[in-house]
Amino acid sequence: MDKAWKLCHSKSDVQNLAYDDVRENTNIGSQYAILACHQAAENIKSCISRRQDGTKASKPTYTSLIVTYDSQTMTVFPEKEQVSLTTYGDHSRVRADLVLPDDEDGYQHQYLDSDEWEPTESTLHYRDGEWYLHLGFRKPKTADEATENGTVLGVDLGVNEIAVTSTARFFSAGELNHKRREFERVRGDLQECGTRNAHRTLEAVSGREDEYVKHVIHSVANGIVEGALRYECDGIVFEELDGIRERLPEAVWHSEWVFNRLYEYVEYKAEAEGLFVETTNPKNTSKRCAECGYIHDDNRPSRDTFECQKCGNQNHADYNAAKNVADVYPRREQQSSRGRGVSQYALKSGTVTPNRGYTPYSTESEVESTDKPHPQRANPSG
Repeated sequence: MDKAWKLCHSKSDVQNLAYDDVRENTNIGSQYAILACHQAAENIKSCISRRQDGTKASKPTYTSLIVTYDSQTMTVFPEKEQVSLTTYGDHSRVRADLVLPDDEDGYQHQYLDSDEWEPTESTLHYRDGEWYLHLGFRKPKTADEATENGTVLGVDLGVNEIAVTSTARFFSAGELNHKRREFERVRGDLQECGTRNAHRTLEAVSGREDEYVKHVIHSVANGIVEGALRYECDGIVFEELDGIRERLPEAVWHSEWVFNRLYEYVEYKAEAEGLFVETTNPKNTSKRCAECGYIHDDNRPSRDTFECQKCGNQNHADYNAAKNVADVYPRREQQSSRGRGVSQYALKSGTVTPNRGYTPYSTESEVESTDKPHPQRANPSG
């Protein structure tokens, strides 16, 4: 609240401003950090609305405990009149009874018992020794509103490239590598000095390095989301992050923290644009040919090169992997249960369905007509 007051009030702007501080100064997870930013944004908006109506309104302050939940962190069981909430601590979830009015005609039952409404962001308050859950509801999308022939953007994470998309956009790690080597050299010199003043300077240098890395990752996240919007995608698909350090041991410029933070940045920036973000199993994405599906270790003779031993397809290895990451998502059987209707993924020149069906973009489309990758550096100033 202190950072955003008088500066911004939209959910996305408050997230961009305060998300990192919330994560670093608390032990809460990424989704809770996002929801905390949402709560602050809503409170600021409320103050602005009151001022526009001619009522005095000062900066909101929180005098009691409040936690915001959504469909990812809360499950409502109307038939049992119970709710399950994710928690921080010894128990990952707790289930509690909903104490509802005895009158079954009360407005609470009208929402809980109706298929026309579904739970959305809700707030848990602690007052006078009791917990109160303010449930929010919204009308779910109808069948007519559901996505048909939805499209996803695939993203591969790599060593020389921070990320590569299935539309052939490359975010190079070259400048980040150079900057971090410079920071490492300065830290080494200060550590050798060993004075109290050098120690203070070392802390300041480490802080500047962290801020630089976060700035670069924000830039990459912005580029990924902008690409998804440009190619009219409905969602963004990453490879699963579990075990990524073992899969990419040569990626000296980063840590697993950087990959996780990139995913979190993309997730909340995409949510603000109405896009979903998911992960897929990375098995064989680095050695499977995105053109013919042939899998072999020899398909990847070097870190950056992909040469299919069956069909002869040659491409940048990370770009080939990005297409494979995207290709897995429409194939997943569980995808249909989400009701997203995703059936294809985006390339630079068109879309591809899992049965290898390719549809080029129309000639009126603004996207380029070639599917050849053009590597580019991540712009830390964007």
